[in-house]
Amino acid sequence: MAAMEIDTEKNLQRKQSTYQSLDETFEIQNEAYRGQQYSQIYFARLHMMRTLLYSLVTHWKPHVPVCTVLELEEGKECIIVGTLYKHMKLKPCILDEYSKERSALPLVKPHNFMHPDDHLVLEDESGRVKLGGTVLSPSVYVTGVVVALHGKETGAGDFMVLDVLEAGLAPQIEPQLKSREDKYVVFISGVNAGSSLSNPLQFQLLVDHITGHLGDEKGIAAEIVHVVIAGNSVEIPLGLLNGQNLASKDQSRLSEPVQELDILLTQIAAGVPVDIMPGSNDPANFSLPQQPLNRWLFPGSRAYNTFRSCTNPHCFELDGVRILGTSGQNIDDLKKYSEGKDELEFMERTLKWRHLAPTTPNTLGCYPFTDRDPFLIESCPHVYFVGNQDTYGTRILKGSEGQLVRLISIPKFCNTGMVVVLNLRNLECHTLSFGTQISL
Repeated sequence: MAAMEIDTEKNLQRKQSTYQSLDETFEIQNEAYRGQQYSQIYFARLHMMRTLLYSLVTHWKPHVPVCTVLELEEGKECIIVGTLYKHMKLKPCILDEYSKERSALPLVKPHNFMHPDDHLVLEDESGRVKLGGTVLSPSVYVTGVVVALHGKETGAGDFMVLDVLEAGLAPQIEPQLKSREDKYVVFISGVNAGSSLSNPLQFQLLVDHITGHLGDEKGIAAEIVHVVIAGNSVEIPLGLLNGQNLASKDQSRLSEPVQELDILLTQIAAGVPVDIMPGSNDPANFSLPQQPLNRWLFPGSRAYNTFRSCTNPHCFELDGVRILGTSGQNIDDLKKYSEGKDELEFMERTLKWRHLAPTTPNTLGCYPFTDRDPFLIESCPHVYFVGNQDTYGTRILKGSEGQLVRLISIPKFCNTGMVVVLNLRNLECHTLSFGTQISL
């Protein structure tokens, strides 16, 4: 079998692509925790976004004065720039967890914490003011978004919003998509090796497709130039991690999912460059940005220079096409604290707000950066993907300055058996489904 695989790989004339990693922004290398508070990342976010919004305000409403919250005057129209805070009646609180332990009836945990009584507040360094009117919907926005608001202060002390200005899509470099041949990128997420839902044979079929071992599919396999695994690749039995010393049998149970994944990744890395990102269930740090999975977890895969352990979020360029994505935590958190018709709408909002994870650090854990916010989107990607979603979805988002972004919602592989295939030539994408059925 091994000899046959080697011969097949030799016969497969695979196309190549130029790769450049842009993960430096998300890497925590020289940062040192000295007890700093999370207010500093908010200050850094407000400073960067306010400078941007001030430059846009001059074209938006040039004759309306700009002031701070402290400078508001009743009845006087003006523009204020600040960070939104959403007061939520159902937002989880640590005191609720304490009361849950003391009460006989457990608290109900809804999948979405929206309530009709929710309202928005805007704050800057000088103060905060409650927002009124129907222009700014609390169901759309979340805590952490920086916006410019046109309105006036009412007699009750609220700020009546008349219009809102968001940052919009960031500038985008021109992709060179003309005169290209078909080259494909395969996106996978939610493999969850080791879980009860995981089917190793199903994943092996995918591996055989990528490596060209499925006969007629060899021609298509030669055009696959990159594979991205977007988080939740393994499921560790957390019940064993109770602080007690583990028996040898339990230690093997902990390592088996990673070993199973490494065997499959080794087959892919032998012929195709593969990027693996950590997810919420993987053995990596919990808070964003998640740092690369330790390469020593993958003794077989790390032998190939085509194997790359990357950050989450992950940003890179393939043949001049900029691709940005996450393992899904940012969108999952937005779904809890705001409302939208599908995952793609939440993805659009993050691009228009120019922030990958606006709910950090309020409801989504992140590192307490002091002088920067790594989640600010300074350059608009050509492809924006999010992993570990319930369903597949895709569409093109068009910006006001001609930006075009391919949005991709990647479904969980262990639930659907689906992967997403992107053509670098024209940024069109489709899905591939892999299934196994045993007849008795």
